[in-house]
Formats: sequence, C-alpha cells, structure tokens
Amino acid sequence: MNRAQREGAARQIMEHTPPSVPPELYAEVVRRGGHMLRRRKITLRLMYLLLFAATVAFVVWALMARPWVEPPSETTPPLTGW
Repeated sequence: MNRAQREGAARQIMEHTPPSVPPELYAEVVRRGGHMLRRRKITLRLMYLLLFAATVAFVVWALMARPWVEPPSETTPPLTGW
C-alpha cells in the first residue's frame, strides 16, 4: 500500500460517522473514570506526603549531624619546643 492509498483509506475512515456507543457502556465508563481519578488523586497525595517526610527527615539529619562542620581532630599535634 503506497502513500496515496493510505491517505485515501484514512480519509474514507474519517468521513464515516462514528459508531454509536451503547447507553449501558456510558455508565460503566463514567464509573471507571471516577475510580481512576480517585486513585490518581490518592497516589499524588501519597507521593507528596512521602516527599514531605523525606525532606523533614533530611533536615533533621542535617541539623543533628551538621555535615558542613569540620570534624574535630582525632590526634593531637606533636609537642615541640619544650
């Protein structure tokens, strides 16, 4: 099938009227869509909560460990000139 035939077939498909949707299918789709939206909202809230908890944990760790401060020397310098 060359390009002109594909374009012709696509035009023919687009010119047809879309098939009608059965009425009982509409209610099912709306119900499933509501479930999907609730699930997505809950997932998003949990992700934000996890991000917030990780941020708080990092800030608390940083305040307690103080990684920006140079650790104290473990050894004493040699005594000279006594």
